[in-house]
Amino acid sequence: MSAATADTWTGSGPVEEERARILCALLDRVDDLTMRAVAALRNEIPAYAAVGDDRFFDDVADQVARHYRTKLSSFLEGRIVTLEDIAFVRGAATRRARAGFPLEDYLNAFRVGQQVIWDATVECAEESPVGREAALLLAGPQMRYVDFASTHAAHAYVEFQQYVVADADRERRDLLEHLLAGEMPARGPLVAAAQRYGIGAETRMLVVAAVIAGQSAALDAPHAASAALVRAGMHEPSTLVVVRQTEIVALPVLGPDGDPAKLCDRLEGLQRRLGSEGMPLAMGISTVATGVAELPRRYQEACSALECVIDGGVSALPRLSAFEYLALHSDETARRLVDPQLRDFLADDRRRGGVLTATIRAFADADMNLRAAADVLQVHPNTAQYRLGRIEERSGRNPRRVEHLVDLLVAIALDDSARQLATRHN
Repeated sequence: MSAATADTWTGSGPVEEERARILCALLDRVDDLTMRAVAALRNEIPAYAAVGDDRFFDDVADQVARHYRTKLSSFLEGRIVTLEDIAFVRGAATRRARAGFPLEDYLNAFRVGQQVIWDATVECAEESPVGREAALLLAGPQMRYVDFASTHAAHAYVEFQQYVVADADRERRDLLEHLLAGEMPARGPLVAAAQRYGIGAETRMLVVAAVIAGQSAALDAPHAASAALVRAGMHEPSTLVVVRQTEIVALPVLGPDGDPAKLCDRLEGLQRRLGSEGMPLAMGISTVATGVAELPRRYQEACSALECVIDGGVSALPRLSAFEYLALHSDETARRLVDPQLRDFLADDRRRGGVLTATIRAFADADMNLRAAADVLQVHPNTAQYRLGRIEERSGRNPRRVEHLVDLLVAIALDDSARQLATRHN
């Protein structure tokens, strides 16, 4: 149930009409049902009964109303409910965990809220056989929605609880500042803390710098994302993660034999999962640090990689070649050194769909093997041969000559970098 849940309804006739009538009636009564649910939570769950803060119950009421409107509107529209639809759950789970609510009481709230909406469904169905049949058709989807939402909430709650309970925030911050200065703590509790994260003077690790992308207004978003990053390492049960204002810094440990590419894949998978939950994360990943002394430079690398990310995504230096890195971080002088004829050729080809540029890339990737490049492009070798002739004619560079192919590739890479920079600034 990690992607979506709900039943689409394709029925017709009186039962469908009654089902739609019930759902519309429930949507009209959401505010009243929300008040009922909050009252039931205060009466039936000890942890809620013990809270005397009205702001807390305003938050609870907001969550209940969002759940009711999300599920009822999705049933009425016949669409599935996705993690993006219930992205608000992660922030609420984080707040409950931070407030010290027992997990069983938090999940019990979903049961209470479901009971209120089900009782109201039966009331709206009244006594007619058609109404009762329509109500029964809503029972399964309602239960599956609660299962989906509560499972997601429990997962987010546990992630944050592990993050908070495992380590004191000040200790994590102090440890990170030592490490980013290139120093192992000499004595005291920070030494033990470093050992818990599997960090020693010669430990191989990466540095991850991340921020919440877009205009997210959720104050809990960086902390919720940090909780998810805690388990990002390859060998250790937890990763050192610290929120520094709006920035998140993590030091996932590779271990002596860890593959940085696999760790980058793992981090990218986490970034995609958070994005599907409505929390787009922009992430920059450094090259491998072979010890604590290298961490200051690796942190700068991670921040530099983060600057290349647009609207959420991952920029992982271990995946880049030196050529790709230099192109991404080129300055205006490097771009001005490109032959104007090459700049005009690329601009014109981009307007025509980029066919010749794609041919250059494929030819280079195929080690200048024309037949292999044609296979990648899914064209006849004669077509690929013709394109190479067109490239030479229009660019003044023969891609069959190594030095000319390098000129073309450099111009393409710098053009890509310039357009990415322009996109970030727009």
